[in-house]
Amino acid sequence: MENKRSSFSNTLGFVLAAAGSAVGLGNLWRFPYLAAKYGGGIFILVYLILAVTLGFTLMITEIAIGRRTGLSAINAFQKLDKRFGIIGYLACAASFIITPYYCVIGGWVVKYLITFLTGNVVAAAEEEYYNGFITGSAEPILWFGVFVLFTAVVVMIGVEKGIERASCVLMPVLIVLTVAIALYCVTRPGAMEGVKYYLLPDFSRFSATTVLAAMGQLFYSMSLAMGTMITYGSYMKKEDNLEKSVRQIELFDTALAILAGFMIVPSVFVFSGGNEEALGKGPSLMFVTMPKVFENMKFGSIIGTVFFLLVLFAALTSSISLMETNVSIVCDKWGWSRKRTTALTTVYVLIMGAVISLGYGSLNFIRILGMGLLDFFDFISNSILMPVIGILTCISIGFFIKPQVVYDEVEINGEFKVKRFYTVMLKWIAPVCLILIVLFAVAEAAGWIQV
Repeated sequence: MENKRSSFSNTLGFVLAAAGSAVGLGNLWRFPYLAAKYGGGIFILVYLILAVTLGFTLMITEIAIGRRTGLSAINAFQKLDKRFGIIGYLACAASFIITPYYCVIGGWVVKYLITFLTGNVVAAAEEEYYNGFITGSAEPILWFGVFVLFTAVVVMIGVEKGIERASCVLMPVLIVLTVAIALYCVTRPGAMEGVKYYLLPDFSRFSATTVLAAMGQLFYSMSLAMGTMITYGSYMKKEDNLEKSVRQIELFDTALAILAGFMIVPSVFVFSGGNEEALGKGPSLMFVTMPKVFENMKFGSIIGTVFFLLVLFAALTSSISLMETNVSIVCDKWGWSRKRTTALTTVYVLIMGAVISLGYGSLNFIRILGMGLLDFFDFISNSILMPVIGILTCISIGFFIKPQVVYDEVEINGEFKVKRFYTVMLKWIAPVCLILIVLFAVAEAAGWIQV
């Protein structure tokens, strides 16, 4: 066990690493899909309001807990109040559930990048290419393994030399590529109709479901309630401005999500003739629809290659944060070295991820609550565990540990300007919102509502 806890070298390193954790696959396909489905501009408006209220409250709470205790999730909550150590264990469980299946999808991204690099755009655009790949055995596991090993190497190197350096390279490139592809896509013939559809609010489509969907996406997008922000907060230096850093992380995350919409919605809108069904939910948008769009686009092979390179960078920044959360929790709890813990975590991810990958192939007969393995683990972690962790965090800090622990940590660097607003959000509004997310997710899974 290290005698001195690792830390990010400066504020920029922390912000880029934390923003990299938040910016992931959910930003690049889930946000555009939901924005298109729920009326474009009205969804974006609701999301922005929630980001600066609910998202800010949860993120600043988690980062403050991490920096105050200098520990990852389990030990952090136990240090604050032993009665609430269970929250840390739940966050640990969420992180360990998410990491393997997230890396499986990361392997799919590697496969598609290689496909476009080798000029096989026509093949990738074929209807059965995606299904033919994921239902295989050896090849999906091969690319998944490549993705996991790259992630593990960065984590094994350490916080400053590994995670911070990787984030300081990947995030600026990610931003440049996103802006470049977005500009290219919105300037294609006919694309402005898609831009209008994406940006202009359709108030007739506003409903409670719009708000709940935006809340769910916010939670999914910002790496909340899985121990990641607590872990990264524990590496944050006391002299760094906590409130300002959280604002910057939110800005990065939200801006890249909206830019992703400019890449995807106008292109698919033009390609499909305005058919909303083409903006398919989940992997079908990224791995089925977008290759078809690139095939029909001038310079499509080049744009497609850059697009999947961008997606790979986004996936890596998030997978690195997920694995680092796992490693940090184990190191803090049992005192193991970083190298030993990373190696064992990698073995776990490889085994678990291989099983999940085979859930599309030889193990596709396994169904839990009517869902395949990947969908089930995604549902349990994102729709159930994470909102429950958020609820428990708000209640424990708001009513038992008391918000003063967050005030004190934020005010090391100056006045906490929105203290009163934060308190109301933490104690009353955020828990209600999170309870609604859980109810919404359960109702959707049970088929009681259609989204």
